[in-house]
Amino acid sequence: MKVLITGGYGFIGSTVAERFHKEGYDVYIIDNMSSGSKKNINFKHKGYVLSVEDTKCEEVFRSNRFDAVIHLAAQVSVSVSLKNPYQDAQSNVLGLSNMLSLSSRYGARKFIFASSAAVYGLTEEVPILETSPFGPISPYGMNKMVGETYCSNWKEMYGLDTLCFRFSNVYGPRQGNSGEGGVVSIFMKQILENQEITVHGDGNQTRDFIYVEDIADALFRASYSSLDGVYNLSTCQENSINDLIRELQQLQGDAALIKYVPSREGDIYRSTLDNGRIMHALDWAPKYTLQSGLRKMYTWASEVKETKPVVKPIEEKPSMIRQKLKTALPYAENLLAFSAVYGLNEILERSDYAGMDFKLVYITIIGILYGSRQSMLAVLLSILLFIRQQTENGRDIVSLLYDSTLFFQLALYLFVGLVVGYSIERRTNRLNNAEQQLQQASDKYAFLYEVYEETRSVKDELHQQIITTEDSFGKIHTVTRELESLEPERIFLAAIGVLEKIMQTDQVTIYTVNKTKSYLRLAGCSAVDTLEFPRSLKADQHEYLMSLLYDKQLYVNKELNLEFPLLSAPVVSRGEVVAIVSLHAVEFYRFTLYYQNLFKTVVELISSSLSRAHTYIDAAASQRYVDPEEGRVLQTEAFMEILASKQAASEQFGVNYVLLPTGLKNVTSEIIERIHGSLRETDYLGMSADGELLMLLSNSTQSDVEHIVRRLRGQSVFLHLEEEPKYA
Repeated sequence: MKVLITGGYGFIGSTVAERFHKEGYDVYIIDNMSSGSKKNINFKHKGYVLSVEDTKCEEVFRSNRFDAVIHLAAQVSVSVSLKNPYQDAQSNVLGLSNMLSLSSRYGARKFIFASSAAVYGLTEEVPILETSPFGPISPYGMNKMVGETYCSNWKEMYGLDTLCFRFSNVYGPRQGNSGEGGVVSIFMKQILENQEITVHGDGNQTRDFIYVEDIADALFRASYSSLDGVYNLSTCQENSINDLIRELQQLQGDAALIKYVPSREGDIYRSTLDNGRIMHALDWAPKYTLQSGLRKMYTWASEVKETKPVVKPIEEKPSMIRQKLKTALPYAENLLAFSAVYGLNEILERSDYAGMDFKLVYITIIGILYGSRQSMLAVLLSILLFIRQQTENGRDIVSLLYDSTLFFQLALYLFVGLVVGYSIERRTNRLNNAEQQLQQASDKYAFLYEVYEETRSVKDELHQQIITTEDSFGKIHTVTRELESLEPERIFLAAIGVLEKIMQTDQVTIYTVNKTKSYLRLAGCSAVDTLEFPRSLKADQHEYLMSLLYDKQLYVNKELNLEFPLLSAPVVSRGEVVAIVSLHAVEFYRFTLYYQNLFKTVVELISSSLSRAHTYIDAAASQRYVDPEEGRVLQTEAFMEILASKQAASEQFGVNYVLLPTGLKNVTSEIIERIHGSLRETDYLGMSADGELLMLLSNSTQSDVEHIVRRLRGQSVFLHLEEEPKYA
């Protein structure tokens, strides 16, 4: 079973994850690490550092197909929701809708949403029932109320089985100082460090404190239940803040200083949730009182305090001066380049190279290096320099305005600046976009590769389990290949070994059933020296046999009656019961529903093999029988195959048989009819290589041979026993 726990590295999530892990679930976690820590989980699991609203979460669902989703990830601070409602809605609404959508799309069986008592707001009703009116006074409470509506409607629209729990004030190990239950963690930290405790109000305001392990227990029970809708999850016990402080002081042994300050606006004075509905519906009750829960949390907090904290290195942030210098650098380099052009023009004016315009080169280089913004600055500076040069040559500003050469030169500067700047800017933007896309693709590839590696690892583990597990499908397939025979006798022989290996028992019997369903003959049994199984059973003397023969259902000896086998199942071929397979001894710890289903499956495989063998025998009748229409006397080759099966059964399991030479040759059909009528359905007639009629008596002794000989004499059939019967 696979369970996904969002927010699984938080203090509630990690406790819930531990509970599911102890129950044998494969635990998966999605957490953005905003308040959680991977140190909270110390068992094998798979974690993804993602926000619940991230689109990458779809790959997690697609690769794993979870049985249950426990949605605990949330922004849990009421004060943060008041300061930043958008952040609260992003996590508590958009994240929830993403998880609901993926859960329904990828076949999650159960979705459990962690709501809050904050949906009730300021209410004077105590204890608060689930039917009490809503009145949230913060974006946090509003968004939890919206989340419950999402879950309810998602069940109606998409058929996803959803369940919402309104938590009261949760406390426990690993808790931070935020959220509705953070007061416990804050006070405990202050007491352990001998600090003054600050209480808002008179301390008589009450809360419903519930220990985190009680939350985990309820969530686990609910994950496999049929519950839906909304339930309070609480202790239904009122405890004041002063009561909480007194309990903590008793644990510490010192009376801490308490400072009472005015209460905060909007604080709820009394809060207790009624838990009657969930206790009745889930057969659940909180195990921890406030005293016992605080004691466990205090032990944990004391151990954490003694542990030397790990100091995280402070990341060096770029200074404001460095950022300003980085912004001003292109302007400085532009001015420096302009200064160089200005000086070069002054030199060229006094040389033979006067008239060369390096300003175009300057504009082009600046545009190539820095783009359109700096190229436009270079154009402006170049225009000012050009005008200055013209005025130094004796021309005034007014005359320049009538000179078309001036406008042509200015247009040339502007054109070069725009073309080069725009081209470089466009190229830079395209490169930046390409780099962003490449980075996004790289991040996605890294994430998908991580999911692929995890899936591959799981596949390898499953493959190894298939190879090594005692009752794995791989072993069942390998063992049951022994049933691949077209001879019923060999199938019965192989079935004993198959059942012993798969069912881990050494007491197996197979009885064949006659056509009238009145008698059963032992066809094979385990080689147990200390036990002797009956060679024949009369069906009407055993009630369980009648049920097997006519109802064709698995028999389980629930009363542990020593006279009957522990498990029995019918072997069915062509719709008729042809044999009964039984297990007479099973180790007690194996006697489970799973074991019974495994036994039923193996017997069905035996039935399938036997049906296939009977179909072959019918199709090959012309090659098996001397007279195919009568089907009484086997050809030599077919008879020898059955004899070999009997010999193997005798050697392996000690099943008796008798090979009886009759001394009769060229017998008529009338004589064969008389002989065949004196035999049992499990006996065989066949021809030897020299044409002598042979009888093969299953599970027989010397007394059985004498009885058959007497019966044949009564039918006027006299055997010429020139050879001694072969007993085994």
